[in-house]
Amino acid sequence: MSDITPIRVGQDVPHFELETYDPAAGDFGKFSLEGAKREGRWIVLVFYPADFTFVCPTELADIAEKQDTLKALGCDIYGVSTDTKFAHLAWRNSEKLLQNVRYGLAADPTGIVSKMFGVYDGGSGLALRGTFIISPEGRLVSSEINFYNVGRDADELLRKVEANTYLVKHPEQACPAKWKPGSKTLTPSKDMVGKVYEALN
Repeated sequence: MSDITPIRVGQDVPHFELETYDPAAGDFGKFSLEGAKREGRWIVLVFYPADFTFVCPTELADIAEKQDTLKALGCDIYGVSTDTKFAHLAWRNSEKLLQNVRYGLAADPTGIVSKMFGVYDGGSGLALRGTFIISPEGRLVSSEINFYNVGRDADELLRKVEANTYLVKHPEQACPAKWKPGSKTLTPSKDMVGKVYEALN
């Protein structure tokens, strides 16, 4: 499957399914993109290299601190690696940093979904640190990929989800750098050209 062309921002994501371990239910399950679309859910996929590693649990624990806020925004989170669902279960229940993780951990042992999102490292068989936000219509609206040794910040992930969910309701607007709910947005027009400072102050 090396001929898979990675999805780019703005494109519709092809249907895929992944087996999962659901810590909240304490059981195995399945994620279906079509199911998420039917339910009108935003999806965040957080690819990480492997279970039982070092930076990975710090990232997933950081995201766990935002999981309730993201859920309230209509967003479901899935941590994804090329491990099996059984490894996910064992890691979640042995690593103390993960004790508050209640979102799904998805298994991509074939690497097909990792390849779809352009994070698969053929040399190691692992996934790079990729974060992807998919709209309820199934469109990829945000993409971030880091190398193995740099962990991500859940505050920035939350900000991106907040901005994207806001813009769905206000498509004529744009969110500037460091935008957070309640702060000023921009409404692009010919009168704002060269006058962004004035628009924000």
